[in-house]
This record gives sequence, structure tokens and C-alpha cells, in this order.
Amino acid sequence: MDDVRPITPLRHPLVEKRVKVPASKSIANREIVLSALGQGRSRLALGPLDPGDDVAAMTDAVVALGYRVERSSDEILIVGMSADSRAGATIDAREAGTVARFGAALGALGSGFVTVTGSERLRRRPIKPLLDALRGLGASVKGDELPVLIVGPIHGGEVEIAGNESSQFASALLLVAPRLRAGLRLRIVGVLVSAPFVDLTIAALRQRGATVDREGNEITVKESKLRARDLRIPGDVTAATYPAAAAAVLGGSVTIDNVDARVRPGSQGDARFFELLGAMGCGISYRSGAVSVRRVGELHGLRANVRDCSDVFPTLAVVATQASEPTELTGIGHTRKQESDRIVAVANGINALGGAAQPFADAIRIEPRPLHEGLIDSCGDHRVAMAFSILGLQVPGIAIKGASSVAKTFPGFYDMLAGLAR
Repeated sequence: MDDVRPITPLRHPLVEKRVKVPASKSIANREIVLSALGQGRSRLALGPLDPGDDVAAMTDAVVALGYRVERSSDEILIVGMSADSRAGATIDAREAGTVARFGAALGALGSGFVTVTGSERLRRRPIKPLLDALRGLGASVKGDELPVLIVGPIHGGEVEIAGNESSQFASALLLVAPRLRAGLRLRIVGVLVSAPFVDLTIAALRQRGATVDREGNEITVKESKLRARDLRIPGDVTAATYPAAAAAVLGGSVTIDNVDARVRPGSQGDARFFELLGAMGCGISYRSGAVSVRRVGELHGLRANVRDCSDVFPTLAVVATQASEPTELTGIGHTRKQESDRIVAVANGINALGGAAQPFADAIRIEPRPLHEGLIDSCGDHRVAMAFSILGLQVPGIAIKGASSVAKTFPGFYDMLAGLAR
């Protein structure tokens, strides 16, 4: 992407600002799949803010597979068990890893030919472990990277999946497991990255009536009928980290009104970001459906393994440039295969502003230094673009190349920034 957006600096503390963020992409995309597999009509209320391209792509995927879907500006109504097994269906996941992975598993339930494809960038992201698992469950799969051709149906049984590249492989299999004859016994091999997102998947299954048992890295799902559900999708915790980071960088306080950011079983995995901000010197308060962040004193450096919430490491890294001590974030090697090589993109961005960031295979180290103006190449990565846009509120002269990438998960991001300035 060649679009460049200059960031207007604020350079003053936020005074009791309040914002809202879009509906959670992680929850919405899981519930879209489970609604398609459930019995009856499920209504998913998304709220007034556009949740972004990833949710739209997941909705289009279930439509492509023949499920009956009605859409309006703020909700999706899905008729479960309504797929007509269209021959030659194509899922265009666009830029969305969740859609490629969840869509591949959903498409493998039927006996028709299903093609899963996506953008050039998405085609470089890993999917082979999931495809091998689908083969092990009886699918015929042509190809090891997008685009792939899948012919089911898959059956139940036992299968292994690697956990070190993406938790979405495991979640994709678990979401379709209740529809498999005799269910599924899934063994996750190795260290599981973004582990709370598998917990989120298990919680969603149980809320639909599925029987899920877990012992360590072995998860068993019984064959069962999933019930329909009407659900208001809560605000996206990852999106909430950006206004929270603005309070950390600028000082003052902000409240995100439609987010439950408490860390607990089955919650959105990136809620841990708020605990980490607390360790850096911010005051965090949780209310019913809201979270507030306040910074009055200085920010402190941090040493943390963020394998379980790696999507927020770019934001933590830019906050760390304003701290009084160095910061080291580890457990992020798998982010080299996301929308960009995030470790390199973030380090290059900090260094382009006169900072000191050192990338490692599985980590990044940031030493605070005075920053200056500069152009940040987001590499078309929405997480990098949003993180450095927050830094631009404090450091004058920052511009973001590839700023339109924020539409992937937070189309109203720059409107939110403008709201902080009012």
C-alpha cells in the first residue's frame, strides 16, 4: 500500500476521554461459523461501528458455502444447517487468516469442491498444518498453500495439530468438531501460541451446547447438535488497546465503554495488555462492560513473554519508547509470518524515528531515546499502522505509509483518534 497519512500530534494529556470500539472480530468470526452449524436462526448484533473487512470476509465465506444469511448495517442473521453444498464454491478470505483457516475446515464438512484463496499477502501465511490435519480426517486437499482445493466430507477421530505457528489451526478444527461423526480428539503438539484464543473457542462451543473436555493439550469434542443463539458481540479488546495506549503515551485518562478487558477463562486473549500497562505504571480500573486507563507518573520498562497476546506487542513496543527503562518482549517469533514480519517492521519503525530497537528471532528490545519525525512503513499491516499512529499523537511529524490497512479490523480508527483530540 502506498497511501500515506500524516498524524496530527496532541502532545497533552487526555482529559477523561471516552471512546467505543468495534465488535470483536475474534468472537464474531467464531460465532458466524457456529451459527452456520447450529440448528435454527442465530442473530448476531454487531453494533453501530463497522467491525472491519475480516468480519465481512467471514460472512461472505458462509454465504459462498451456501448458508442462508441476511445482513443489515448492524447485525447478521444466519440460518443454521441450511447449506446446499454448492459445487465449486470459492471462499475468498482476502487478508483474513481466520477466514482462510475457519473457512477451510467449514468447507471440508461437505462433499462439494471448495476452493479457498486470498490476497497475495495471505497466500504467504502458514496453513499447511491445518490442511494436513484435514487430510488426516479424510479430506482430499490439493495444495499446501493458498489457493487450495478441498473435497470432503471429513469424519471424526483423532488428529494432531502444531501449536507453534497459529492457534487458529486448532480453533478451526474445534469449531467444526461437533458436526463430525464420533466427534474429535485433538492433540496440540508443542508450545501453543495465543493460547487464550483456543479457550475462547472452547467457551463459544460450550455456550452453544457442545460437550468439550480438556486435559492439557488434548481436547475432546463430542458429536452433538449446536443450538442457535442471539448474541450481541462485545467490543474488541485488541481494538481497545489503541486508545488505552494513547493514555499511556500522552498521560491523562481514557475509558473504553463497550469492552470487558478482565483476564479470565474464555475471555478475549488480548485482555492481558491492560495488566501489562499496569505493570508499566498505568492505573487500570474495570467496570461493568468498560475499562479505564490512567497515567499520571512516568512509564516503566517491562520484561514480558507475550506469546499469549502477541497481536498487542507492536503497541506495547511503541509505548515502551516513552518509558524510563528498556523493554524486552519475547515469545513473538510466530509474528514474523503474520500480515508482515512484525518484529522487523516494528523495529524498523522505531529506528526510523531515532529510537533504539533491536529485533531477535523471537523477541524485540527497546531502549528509550528521544524520537523525531519520520515516515513509518507499516508494510500494509494494520497492527503496525495503528500502533505507530498512537505514537504520532506524542511525537510530531510521524506519517504512516499503508494507513488504509486499518480497515481490516478497525475502519473507524482515525475517527477515534480525532475524537481523542476533541
